[in-house]
Parts: sequence; structure tokens; C-alpha cells
Amino acid sequence: MNKQYQLFLSRKVISHTLFWCMMFIYYVGSSWPQESDKFFLLERMLSKTMVQIILSYLFILVLIPNFLNKKNKILFSILSLAAVYGAYIIHTATSCYYLLPRYPEIYSYRPPLDFLERITNVYSFLGNITGLIFPTIILIVIAYYRKQQELLKLQEQKKTTELYLLRHQLNPHFLFNTLNNLYALAIKKSDKTPEVIEKLSDILDYILYQCEPKFVPIEKEVELLENYIALEKLRYSKRLAINFDYEVDEKLKIAPLLLLTFVENAFKHGVKQELKVAHIHIMLKTMKDLVTFKIRNTKPDTNITEASKNKTSIGLKNIEKQLELLYPNHHTLEITETKDYFTVNLKLTAHVI
Repeated sequence: MNKQYQLFLSRKVISHTLFWCMMFIYYVGSSWPQESDKFFLLERMLSKTMVQIILSYLFILVLIPNFLNKKNKILFSILSLAAVYGAYIIHTATSCYYLLPRYPEIYSYRPPLDFLERITNVYSFLGNITGLIFPTIILIVIAYYRKQQELLKLQEQKKTTELYLLRHQLNPHFLFNTLNNLYALAIKKSDKTPEVIEKLSDILDYILYQCEPKFVPIEKEVELLENYIALEKLRYSKRLAINFDYEVDEKLKIAPLLLLTFVENAFKHGVKQELKVAHIHIMLKTMKDLVTFKIRNTKPDTNITEASKNKTSIGLKNIEKQLELLYPNHHTLEITETKDYFTVNLKLTAHVI
């Protein structure tokens, strides 16, 4: 048996044992001042607790997993009623055939205790249902709560893992494009090569060491975009006309590398294939906790093959998935395409530092 499972099992046994001890103490404590014979009280409450233990685990281990969880609600209802009635019979039998002979003087001051009359009395049965199933309800609620917490934890772990994989899919994609830029300049023996290496170093330092948190200050993303744009301007020179307007609140946080993919795509699809001057306009603004990002790039005049038209950018798919994971119901993404322009509009609710 797995040690981790053994530990879990032992903790569960201990927690359930403590629960039943607390229930027993509660029953005894609530009746202690009224009952003169303390030994009778202890035996009566112990017998009641034992019946409740049997009933509770009949529900938890048999009825709920085998009938309710399998959507057999009618049979579950019938068997549940039978189980509670069985517990009532055992409880009544204990009082009639064990406690009554041991403590006849106590029962002499109480209404007559007849076994057949009690188990056939509907009103007596209904009056005891709540007392019998009370601990069962508590245990079921606790188990349901724990299960929901475990599901939430698993979902969070799945989301974290998926985001990790998505980011590690993005980073090589970005690095590949950037190294191509550096390679092109190196071939030309351009004096701009050292500057490109410096910009690339800053970008990689940010990606490798500062993007681990789920959210980062928005000013860090602005700095990343500025470095990337500066790097691309060195490569394309006069072939590129670009402006980046931003006005952001430094107190806001967003997911790292979120905006970079859109900028990458603008260069990849709007500049790389353009024979004339390519135009890119980027706008980033914040108002309270709302982040608005817009990027528009001209479409190249060159003929694009059908395969290129049908090919969806890896980065764009990646970013859409990240938005679904990080900003569910808290973002809007609009991508429009006209004859001359490709435009992305993104709005999302940021996190405040």
C-alpha cells in the first residue's frame, strides 16, 4: 500500500474518531444536568452513538457511492428510508431489551416502553429520524466540501500546468524569431549587431527570470514591448513605420508575455512580407482596472498562398488559450481583417498590486 495513501487513511480514521468522540461528549453534556443516573446516561448515549455510526457509514460507504452517485435516485431513496428505519429498530430494541432490564427504576417514571408498539408507531419513528441521521448529514456535508476543495485544487493544478506548457511553447517561438533577426544582421556584418544582442539579452532575462509569477507589473510588459520593437526597428530600418502609445497605471498587474504575441504577429505577417513600408500602430491604456490594448498593422501587397491563409498562428492560438485560463469572463478579444489592415482589440480586467 502506498505510504501517502496510508497516511491519508490514518488521518481520516483519526478525524472520524475525533468526530464521534465529540458527538458522544455533546450528547452526554447536553443531558448531564437533567439525568440523575450518570451510568445510565453514558450507556444510553453510547448505544445511540453506535447506532448512528452504523447508519452513517452505511450511507457514506454503500448507499451514496453505489446508488446516488450512479443516478439511481429512486432506489437510493427507498434504501435510505429502510436504513433509517432499521437504525430506529436497533435503537428501540437496545432501549427495550438492554437498558430497560438494567435500569427498571428509571423507566418506571417514563411512558411504557413496548417494542412492537414503538416500531409500528409512525409518529414515534418520524420523531426520531432527525436525531438518528443528524451526524450522517454532518459527515456527508464535510465529505462534499472536502471533495469540492480537492476538485478546485486539481483544477488549479491543471490550469497552472497548462499555463506552464503554453508559456514554454511561446518562449521558443519568440526566441526563434528573434535569433533569425540576429542572424540576418550578423550575415550583413552590421554594426547594429551588438545593440541587438543587448536588447535580446534584456528580453531573455525578463522571460527566463521574471515571468514565473502568474501576474507581473504592467510596466514590465511595456518595457518588454519597447525592447522588442527597438530590436525589430534595427532589423527593418526604413521598411518600418511604427508608433507605440501607452499610458498605464504602474499599480496594475497583467499576465506576462500576454501582449508580446500580438506584436510578434504584427511583425511576422505585416512587415516580413511587405515590399514597401509597413505600418504598425500600438496603443496600450489603462483606466482604473481596465486594460485596453489595440494593435493594427498594414497587410502586405504580396500574393499570399492558400496554405498561408489557412494557417493559424501558433502564438495567436496560444494567447487565446491563456486568456481563457487567466481571465475567464473578464476579457474581450476582437480580431478584424480588412483589405488593408489587420486589427486586434483586447480588453481585460487587470489585478491591482
